[in-house]
Amino acid sequence: MADSERLSAPGCWAACTNFSRTRKGILLFAEIILCLVILICFSASTPGYSSLSVVEMILAAIFFVVYMCDLHTKIPFINWPWSDFFRTLIAAILYLITSIVVLVERGNHSKIVAGVKAMGAALKHRVKGLRSQGPFLPLPAEIVW
Repeated sequence: MADSERLSAPGCWAACTNFSRTRKGILLFAEIILCLVILICFSASTPGYSSLSVVEMILAAIFFVVYMCDLHTKIPFINWPWSDFFRTLIAAILYLITSIVVLVERGNHSKIVAGVKAMGAALKHRVKGLRSQGPFLPLPAEIVW
């Protein structure tokens, strides 16, 4: 039994690392890094706004692990593409609102940087939500962008 586990480990590792080379994997990893940068900026200026980036970073990491380990095919009762789409849509709206609130308030340079990064994250979430779904999320033909 130990031999079969040892033989399957490289295949499992290869399957897990293959996702990180796809477009969706790169976008999810970039989202995790961007949330970490926003967390650092918000923590330096206004700690009250840092909870949004913590929650989004954790959710992005969960989706990254689910897709990386191919768990979305093993848990079919959850529609993973729609869940990811709604997660990114809600994140984009919340980041947009938070960045507007932070930019309207007068503050130090780290608060301005955090607001600009959050605005960039909102735009990234919008682009990711619309383009990264690929064949997983069929859109009706009557929707024209």
